[in-house]
Amino acid sequence: MSIEDRFDIPLVAELALREKQIQQNYRPIIAVHKWFARRPGTLFRGLTLAEFGDKPLSESFFTTNHFPDRVVADPFMGGGTPLLEANRVGCGVQGFDINPMAAWIVREEIEHLDLTDYRKAAARLMDRLRKEVGAYYTTDCPTYGDRDVPVKYFLWVKTIACQACGETVDLFPGHLVAANSRHPRHVLVCVTCGELQEVEDPARPGPCRTCGERLSDKGPAGRGACACRRCGHTNRYPRPEEGPPQHRLFAIEYHNPHRRAEHSGRFFKKPDVRDLEKATEAERRWTSLRPKFVPDQEILPGDETDRLHRWGYRHYREMFSPRQLLGLETSARLIAAVKGERVRHALATNLSDLLRYQNMLCRYDTVALKSLDIFSVHGFPVGLVQCESNLLGITNGNGSSVGSGGWTNIVEKYAKAKAYCDAPFERRRNGSRMVTVPVPGEWIGERRTGHPARTVAIRCQDSAVADLSASSLDAVFTDPPYFGNVQYGELMDFCYVWLRRLVGSEAEGFDRPSTRSPDELTGNATQSRGIEHFAEGLGRVYRAMGRALKPGAPLAFTFHHNRIEAYYAVGMAILDAGLVCSAALPCPAEMGGSIHIHGTGSSIVDTVFVCRAHGRVQRHLLFTDLDGLDALVRLDLAQLREAGLKPTAGDVRCIVFGHLTRMGVWNLRSKWDATVAPGGRLARFGAEVAKFGDPGTLIRSLADKPLSTTYESGLFAPAALREAHDAVPF
Repeated sequence: MSIEDRFDIPLVAELALREKQIQQNYRPIIAVHKWFARRPGTLFRGLTLAEFGDKPLSESFFTTNHFPDRVVADPFMGGGTPLLEANRVGCGVQGFDINPMAAWIVREEIEHLDLTDYRKAAARLMDRLRKEVGAYYTTDCPTYGDRDVPVKYFLWVKTIACQACGETVDLFPGHLVAANSRHPRHVLVCVTCGELQEVEDPARPGPCRTCGERLSDKGPAGRGACACRRCGHTNRYPRPEEGPPQHRLFAIEYHNPHRRAEHSGRFFKKPDVRDLEKATEAERRWTSLRPKFVPDQEILPGDETDRLHRWGYRHYREMFSPRQLLGLETSARLIAAVKGERVRHALATNLSDLLRYQNMLCRYDTVALKSLDIFSVHGFPVGLVQCESNLLGITNGNGSSVGSGGWTNIVEKYAKAKAYCDAPFERRRNGSRMVTVPVPGEWIGERRTGHPARTVAIRCQDSAVADLSASSLDAVFTDPPYFGNVQYGELMDFCYVWLRRLVGSEAEGFDRPSTRSPDELTGNATQSRGIEHFAEGLGRVYRAMGRALKPGAPLAFTFHHNRIEAYYAVGMAILDAGLVCSAALPCPAEMGGSIHIHGTGSSIVDTVFVCRAHGRVQRHLLFTDLDGLDALVRLDLAQLREAGLKPTAGDVRCIVFGHLTRMGVWNLRSKWDATVAPGGRLARFGAEVAKFGDPGTLIRSLADKPLSTTYESGLFAPAALREAHDAVPF
């Protein structure tokens, strides 16, 4: 028995769905460093145990497992989830990625760390930072008169000079600072005097209680135009020819630990003279420094980075305020002086991850009242109001962080991540509660006292040319690039240019000025990388993995896309590798509420394609028309609903596309010609899929009809309960 028989869709889907709602509670390891579109660890644990275990997943998932004689590879390791799950149960692991940041992050996740040494070094670092720059992150409380209380967030608005009269124009898209969801009242900024006013109804706020002028929640800036309040002239923005944008500090959210018991809500204020003087002093100190670690690299052209160019950003250092540059340079100097390499690398990783909160592209969530990091969407969106977080971070009486985006936040998350390596756990429902289930005997790492060392090979390398022995792998589990989605290289350069200055030649692949590579498989208009490039690259990798797999061992990978043409590339790659798709399993893989997914119509469900050179396929999975496909998709949807998912039209679409791809591979397996030009192979696969008819009608039908949450007949019983003679060998 194997994945095709033992994988439990309702169980894994329920766990994956819950994990993606708050992933750090299920897999704290992801907090080592930001990576994009991480798939659920519970999914890859399910695949690993289904393939190597000898019990039903419902029994093995929450108990200790150990497979020291198995070797698992991931040719597109990214954030490392499949490798972490395989390493945790004792497998040898081999990971590859052409992005040096991916290789760095996965090593940091897996490599053993003495947590005591790390915590001591982090504490020393933060003590020094408080002495060096701490004063720049305090303010005075005008409500109660307390001095030098910590600032949570500085709020800045972009400004331009009026081209008619020269007046400074604030580019406010709206004047709401904070909504009343987490504060007793709405908070507006008065555009006349700059004071912050609390109101019951932002649509009818009345006059400012300070200057008497009428308040408004509507801002003057929008669609690239803003009228000057002095002369009425309509100014266009952005103006890249004038260089990077200018900003004005207009509001502060602070924390007053002395008044928590007597105060209701948050603390907001207009910056006072002392606040502005501190910002000026930080800028003076920064300009007097000769930086050693702040990068001077130019921002290369790209699909995402061109957004920055349109706003006048030409160098990465221009995306930070002087106070941020001072704090980050000071942090880097202190980290560089740490003696032990392992701890120094951990702190360098922390600095790299901290960057996503310490920049002038972060936005302030006026509902949740927190900073949104630069990668809250998978791109470089440039807003008009930016949020500068406290570099140091704030902790309350019990040591927990207040607010987000500071050193205390990053260190706390990293320490929890590495503690999880020593004592991983699972989460499961017990009645109405979610409980933590320890799994003693499992651990993540290359070594541990009292245990044999594990094989861990992490390489910054194109996996298509990796030196892998034939029949050396027991499985390949991976989450490949999704063709047109995230520009990993362009985004990761934001962190890489800093980390490279700090660790230099100590890291594999850091000799490159950029993480970008012409061999990346994401679609990219700037680099003229289209669907043929994606399909050929994926096929090269799968061929290399196919040669290294033991006979009949699986290559299992996740995929979803809104366009059927992307699936043609997947089918072509599978066939080029001489593999057959023996199963297409649905599993939730994204959080529906994610900013980059919510409201887009995209699927949160991946298809897990299970491929082998030889094996067997359950007969009922082989359909010849849309009616047969309809029955299979209904089974998948019923199992997902049993797991608690409410499938959307996007989910239905991706499940349909997954099964069509599987059958396209099946029908072409014995007559595929991999020597045909890429365009011809894609057309050949598309023509095969088209024989089943237009899937649009089926997708609409399944999305519109209410679906059963139970299996409708014995045909749809779990595969393990069906007779073996129902399988067709290949």
